[in-house]
Amino acid sequence: MNVDGLKESLQDCAAHAIELAQSLGATQSEVGVNTDEGLSVTVRMGELESVERHKNRGLGITVYKDGRKGSASTTDLSRHSVEAVVRKALSIAAHTVRDEFAGLAPAEAMAQSTPDLDLYHPWEIDVSRAERVAREAEDAARGADSRIQNSEGATLSTDAAYRVYANSHGFVGGYASSSHAISCSVVAQDDAGLERDYWVTSARSSDELDRPETVGERAARRAVARLGSRQLTTRTVPVLYPAEIGRGLFGHLVAAISGTSQYRRSSFLLDAAGTQIFPEFVNIEERPHIPRAFGSAAFDSDGVATQPRTLIDHGTLTGYVLSAYSARRLGLTTTANAGGVHNLLVAPTAGTQAEIVAGLDRVFVVGELLGQGVNTVTGDYSRGAAGFWVERGETIHPVSEVTIAGNLRDMFSNISAIGSDVDVRGTIRSGCVLIEGMTVAGQ
Repeated sequence: MNVDGLKESLQDCAAHAIELAQSLGATQSEVGVNTDEGLSVTVRMGELESVERHKNRGLGITVYKDGRKGSASTTDLSRHSVEAVVRKALSIAAHTVRDEFAGLAPAEAMAQSTPDLDLYHPWEIDVSRAERVAREAEDAARGADSRIQNSEGATLSTDAAYRVYANSHGFVGGYASSSHAISCSVVAQDDAGLERDYWVTSARSSDELDRPETVGERAARRAVARLGSRQLTTRTVPVLYPAEIGRGLFGHLVAAISGTSQYRRSSFLLDAAGTQIFPEFVNIEERPHIPRAFGSAAFDSDGVATQPRTLIDHGTLTGYVLSAYSARRLGLTTTANAGGVHNLLVAPTAGTQAEIVAGLDRVFVVGELLGQGVNTVTGDYSRGAAGFWVERGETIHPVSEVTIAGNLRDMFSNISAIGSDVDVRGTIRSGCVLIEGMTVAGQ
């Protein structure tokens, strides 16, 4: 991907769309232009199964006129097509209802610079080499244990993108990014039945990926460990969410404190800013400028400059997650979160998962969650689950077909430990999470 050439052409395209929208009568306008390309290669049972290449581009524009909003998009970046999509957006705006809160973020909030966050590390890998890497992962998994009887495949994927955002305040910003991953999923079998599990490594730079053999071996160990699973009787016990699953709990927090949930009055944490919702030892920060992190960005989807902040301070919620629009609806100031959060860091309070589990008489360790049973309006939480029953650090047996139930407000209050084994493969970085007194429903 020719980054310098893309930067110039995409910025020119965005600027042209903004200039045209303003000349045709828009009060304000904003545009996003992007292009991305990538490769995905999958091997299954030692054979090449699929090779996929993609190359996409697009432009989306939103115009505001007399309090009315219209949006349109196109995948054709020719000047003729851009003009057509701008006119379409204006036509749509003419038929929408006036919204006093609609419009761009304040001009003074725009990012004044775009620091290099080291997000772009293209992987120049051809199909034959990608196939070899994927095969190494699957071969390691299939060879790790005789009980690995089948495979759902191993995949190498790589993607590179360039995105530009511009608006009629005169703001134009853009940056390149990359993401790469190696994954493997296998099936273990014994006399009792079949169990499936997987593992994946992902990073901005291919140099930071785990070795493919490591990915395969871990996928195999996870699948084999689940063999011989059985139900539990219903009980109230501590539940431990491993890091890769525990970060989802804080995703529910983000959904509940988003500006949209707040102004729609549809959150179990309604008007909760300034109140304690976690134990005092819980601290969560937003760090938008971590080099190479998946959630890093110099500005949000409104063009507003991102800033580090403390979201949970000794258990207390300091504020909400706001875009310019939701902030105006609430009479507040944008927190530069249009498009989502930028690297939430959940501070550890204890040792690793193994160390935490070793100190407990009994605990249900979650291995997998099933279903969508989370209601962020009421906080009710009910998820199908599989995992492991552990006593004094020793796994007694794997568990399947149980349900974990509770209420998110109580769950947050009952967190007793956050592990140091932080998973960095996402926009929320957390270690394992131990919650006291949850209901595990089984037989």
